[in-house]
Amino acid sequence: QVQLVESGGGLVQAGGSLRLSCDASGRTVIIGSMGWFRQAPGKEREFVAAITWSGIRTDYADFVKGRFTISRDNAKSTVYLQMNSLQPEDTAVYYCAVRRYTGTYFTVADYHYWGQGTQVTVSS
Repeated sequence: QVQLVESGGGLVQAGGSLRLSCDASGRTVIIGSMGWFRQAPGKEREFVAAITWSGIRTDYADFVKGRFTISRDNAKSTVYLQMNSLQPEDTAVYYCAVRRYTGTYFTVADYHYWGQGTQVTVSS
């Protein structure tokens, strides 16, 4: 099992920045790709960004390209999401997710472990 704990969420004004962190513990040796998803009230959970184990490949949803950056530190079993130029429509609960091995990683079903989420609220 892998346990994930997100941090770094909060309230920020439009145009501001936040950096989310997700610390993994437990059987971290099985961790492959890692990703971030978000879920706004009344909406389905949606893909935001993902990164392979090596960090060589990253992918982003179109609505965050150029604003968000995903990175990871395997020595610390941590994945980060730097969010810049935040807008009110970015308001959501942000979830960290882990996939046990390589492969496609764009949908909720592709991941095996999830954190509890951290709230991000962007005021206009």
